[in-house]
Amino acid sequence: MEFSEMVERARSVRASYAAVEAERYGRAWNREELMLGFLGDVGDLAKLVQGKEGVRPRDDLDEALAHELADCLWSVLVLADAYQVDLEGAFTRTMDELDQHLAG
Repeated sequence: MEFSEMVERARSVRASYAAVEAERYGRAWNREELMLGFLGDVGDLAKLVQGKEGVRPRDDLDEALAHELADCLWSVLVLADAYQVDLEGAFTRTMDELDQHLAG
């Protein structure tokens, strides 16, 4: 899947969630609530990383880790979209800057 397709898919899923939120809560989540949801996902990811390191074992660890990493990526894509950040461009520029820094 191309990056632009990932962004569109993330937007589509976010729109579906916004519709559910509007029905349940009378409005869609705002950007702050999206960020708080992301923080929850990062916390879940941290627990799964502990599992991979032997601290919190569970039977479906690899599948759960992959799922949570994808959840976190989705949240980053949604937040970038909410704040109108060209994430692909920002990623490229940041990696270029890091490469330059490491090259000394």
